[in-house]
Amino acid sequence: MKAVIQRVSEAKVEVREHVCSQIGKGLLILLGIEKGDTDTDLDYLVKKVSQVRIFDDDQRKMNLSVPDIGGELLVISQFTLSADCRKGNRPSFDNAEEPVKAKERYDQFIRQLRSSGMQVHTGEFGSRMRVHLINDGPVTILLDSRK
Repeated sequence: MKAVIQRVSEAKVEVREHVCSQIGKGLLILLGIEKGDTDTDLDYLVKKVSQVRIFDDDQRKMNLSVPDIGGELLVISQFTLSADCRKGNRPSFDNAEEPVKAKERYDQFIRQLRSSGMQVHTGEFGSRMRVHLINDGPVTILLDSRK
């Protein structure tokens, strides 16, 4: 399971020309679910996202997490994180989990974050979305549960 997390001052997602969700200060999370991902992979990413300290404290040191700042999360499904570009010029998405299983894991990820007290907003799984963000820093981090 992979996630690209971006520290944002604000972000929103549009589906069919309408704003589906939006957040203020927090994290935009692009979540990629791959074949073979387990509950262990999911638990690892939930814990990392909940506890990663990438927000500045009073000394401008990255020392605070989303809960510490009262921030929000915007979680977007992103199967293209599973792209394999090693052969040819067109990416292969063979490693991406099939949609029904991926949706179950995506929903489980969101439920676990919410049950930990996080404010979680979402895109619309499987839809074509437009994601707008103001990356704060910029700070962008790749998390991979298998590495």
